[in-house]
Amino acid sequence: MNCQGVSDLPLTCKTIQVGNEDATMHTLFADSFATLGRLDNVTLVMVFHPQYLESFLKTQHYLLQMDGPLPLHYRHYIGIMAAARHQCSYLVNLHVNDFLHVGGDPKWLNGLENAPQKLQNLGELNKMLAHRPWLITKEHIEQLLKTEENSWSLAELIHAVVLLTHYHSLASFTFGCGISPEIDCEGGHTFRPPSVSNYCICDITNGYHGVEEIHASPTGNNPPTESVCEVEALMEKMKQLQECRDEEEASQEEMATRFEREKRESMFVCSSEDEESAATRDVSRHFEDTSYGYKDFSRHGMHVPTFRVQDYSWEDHGYSLVNRLYPDVGQLLDEKFHIAYNLTYNTMAMHKDVDTSMLRRAIWNYIHCMFGIRYDDYDYGEINQLLDRSFKVYIKTVVCTPEKTTKRMYDSFWRQFEHSEKVHVNLLLVEARMQAELLYALRAITRYMT
Repeated sequence: MNCQGVSDLPLTCKTIQVGNEDATMHTLFADSFATLGRLDNVTLVMVFHPQYLESFLKTQHYLLQMDGPLPLHYRHYIGIMAAARHQCSYLVNLHVNDFLHVGGDPKWLNGLENAPQKLQNLGELNKMLAHRPWLITKEHIEQLLKTEENSWSLAELIHAVVLLTHYHSLASFTFGCGISPEIDCEGGHTFRPPSVSNYCICDITNGYHGVEEIHASPTGNNPPTESVCEVEALMEKMKQLQECRDEEEASQEEMATRFEREKRESMFVCSSEDEESAATRDVSRHFEDTSYGYKDFSRHGMHVPTFRVQDYSWEDHGYSLVNRLYPDVGQLLDEKFHIAYNLTYNTMAMHKDVDTSMLRRAIWNYIHCMFGIRYDDYDYGEINQLLDRSFKVYIKTVVCTPEKTTKRMYDSFWRQFEHSEKVHVNLLLVEARMQAELLYALRAITRYMT
């Protein structure tokens, strides 16, 4: 990682002895290398969840390299614009190299004002999607589609929106997992940093494969007994909530009240380290209005109507719109969403044969709640039972202002869980965030079309 954010966050997991994995992992590594010409650290972290990684690589390959509405250099430049909104120099630098490799004009890299007007016009949508997607209206879509010689086609715009949301959420994953640049890149590690279990993901990425498997120790400094109690208490809450579900069901009015309460409370979830951070010049030149950032949607008396999934959902509306205008991409995204949402190994820390569906749903719905998105059939009272404050701080930071993520936040939640389980959490954050952004953008496009 660069000097910003969690540059010292060690992602210490059950490690993989490279050269001794199963056939699926071999294939994933080979495909990634063939596609990208490198084995990047995002892949090496995601590979702890091979089923998801396969879907992720397939989708990213299609978006960047297969036939589509946008030329190749536009795709990488849009990736740069999206990653830069979160000051993610790791992703920016990767796509600067790819942009030049496919024949992109180096002058565009001197600043967004040097790119074609058509791409400059995308800047407004980029910043709203990244920070305040609930503000996007059909008028914003109309401005992009009806700007005479610099206008976008609907198919091009869908391609651009998917790329923007993909790289906004991938920036969240990069900061949330503390991913460092590869050793041949600026800022890449060439030494073995200390880590809580004396073994770091950097060892894998830098060629050290001397350990077959080391089980991660607790990720924080709290006494082991306290952390174990934390896991047991969470499992007990899940059991109690399931029993309550079986006994009685809250009324629709009560469910709506609980959603509004959780939405309001999410506004006040912030870390003690929450402060304004200035974008560095090398990244900020790729976007305009550097002061524009995340703002809670109900702050300062501004009210935004709740987005009801029953009125506009990915499954019933967004999926078909994307597939119609950018064939096969709707299917690829749908598969990726489903894998992330349903992925489970039926474990929680040291416990096996655990049904984690209630916990996974709480994480996903909490993220959507922060974006004002409501599921009528979900009891939002469960969120406060299952997600403690330190976990909420981590989720909100990684999803809304990932560049402010710190090692302290990473260490402070789920202290007895494996690091691979925290990567699993980040996959949920990535996909829930991407779907939330897409819902707002696609709803605006649908309204424009009708």
